[in-house]
Amino acid sequence: MKAIITDAGFASRYLPITKTIPKAMIPIGAKPVMQLCVEECAEAGIDEIIIVATPNTMSKQIYDDYFHSQSENVKALLEKQGKMDRFAPVEKILNFPKITVIEQDSTLPYGNGSPIVSARKFVENDEAFVVLYSDDLILGEGDVKTLIETYRENPGAKAVIAAQEMPEEVWNRYGMIALKENGTLSHIVEKPKTPDLSPSNLTSYGRYLLTPEVFDYLIPSNTGLDGELWTVDAITKLAENGDVIIARSKGRWITTGDPKNYFMAHLEYVLSESDYGDDVRNFIQNH
Repeated sequence: MKAIITDAGFASRYLPITKTIPKAMIPIGAKPVMQLCVEECAEAGIDEIIIVATPNTMSKQIYDDYFHSQSENVKALLEKQGKMDRFAPVEKILNFPKITVIEQDSTLPYGNGSPIVSARKFVENDEAFVVLYSDDLILGEGDVKTLIETYRENPGAKAVIAAQEMPEEVWNRYGMIALKENGTLSHIVEKPKTPDLSPSNLTSYGRYLLTPEVFDYLIPSNTGLDGELWTVDAITKLAENGDVIIARSKGRWITTGDPKNYFMAHLEYVLSESDYGDDVRNFIQNH
């Protein structure tokens, strides 16, 4: 199995920091967001990862350096100081599954489907592949594992998409899932303006298992809302011709899509996943 992880675009809401580093390299705890996505793939048994960097930026170079640099100068200094235990996190990065960093094809339309198309040659001959948007993080058991297990249980599926139940007050922010009578995907309603326009309480987000048939619909001429190339439009087309399975997340989805949500995601990660979460919790309670 292979995975495509897409960069988060130019991330204008995060300026000025994103004029220098990709948004997915902003840290959650002591790790960048992108590393947490890679770890989710590694834990699910993915053996090759394609990171699609934003074109005409330093993103590709930064990802290549982070995931491939041997950091011999850092290692030598830590050896000299007798602190080689601190190099263990770097060694973990260097032992990840094969990671290839490519730049998104800048001739493609704007949209979250274009990074997937840019990586087509790496996955088009595979039975299926996983896609992760680096805006989205999963706490607890990762969705990639759940997607793969669900596909193995439904080998004839056109795709599998992750879903999570969300409260009514946020339905207008996300893509809400409409189901067929057999419980598979019918279509996705993007950001319904009022609750009565939402077909369910299930939200779709950036975790998909796709079959190469998706490339029949992810083509530059098939742009949708705002002239963008949307992955969900292609997935809806797959659903018209077969079953797109809904996989309920076994973890907790959090988004880093904007600075406010990033801060809350960072805080939730530290409180639940770090070894200093109790200290932070006590600090908050006492201030």
